[in-house]
Amino acid sequence: MELDDIKIIGARLKREIPLHLDELRKGAPLGKGAGGDITLPIDKRAEDIIIEEVERRGKPVTVVSEECGLKHINGGGPRLLIDPIDGSRNALSGVTLFSTSIALVDGDTIGSTVIGYVLNIISGDEFWAVRDHGSFLNGMLITTQEEDSCKVIAYEAQSPGRDIVRVIPLISLFNRARCFGSTALDMAFLAQGAVSMLVIPSPSRSFDFAAGYLLAKEGGGIVSDLEGRKIDGVSVSVKRSTPILASANKELHEKAIEVLRAR
Repeated sequence: MELDDIKIIGARLKREIPLHLDELRKGAPLGKGAGGDITLPIDKRAEDIIIEEVERRGKPVTVVSEECGLKHINGGGPRLLIDPIDGSRNALSGVTLFSTSIALVDGDTIGSTVIGYVLNIISGDEFWAVRDHGSFLNGMLITTQEEDSCKVIAYEAQSPGRDIVRVIPLISLFNRARCFGSTALDMAFLAQGAVSMLVIPSPSRSFDFAAGYLLAKEGGGIVSDLEGRKIDGVSVSVKRSTPILASANKELHEKAIEVLRAR
């Protein structure tokens, strides 16, 4: 799989998902996916589109997806990490901020990510990164915030009562705080310079953040766990693996680690 192949998948998602959005919202849940979350009709439809297009390309890949789990296509090969709809609850409730995240990984760990692609399905914005070649928004090179000022922090809270309390000292440093409901878009916004920092206290799964991880790094940012440890060695799987702290630059990241350790 190459970036052009993934963009073809994105083009079909942009065309078909908004067209059937009302119908997909009304459908009943379809049980639990491989990642452990409830599979909604919109999740399944997006995954079906992706897998159909991957099979059509005729290239050997092994899909790791939130819904179907592990699936070898054309004999299997490099891993294609997929979150068909990141922000399913937004999509279901009518909040038009959800995405598809696709990452190509040529090894067994997050550090082996070679392509990251995030599609904002409603706006049509495409974010992508290629290892050692930078991050892009709709074809324009993007970079993270350069200054170390605490402008906007994004956060995600799987268990708000526990997670938000844990990171309040960090959130309190910032002028604004945002919870967008899509990890992939959080990290894309960081790579774009629209967000200064992202914190996710609960463990996330590799397909949730692999594409965003590469976007952030190629844009000039730093990604670690909440202790400041690198996540490059995190295994590619459907299991929840690590909390996420992503910062626009080294100075902001060091400031965040200091605050979190002092808590």
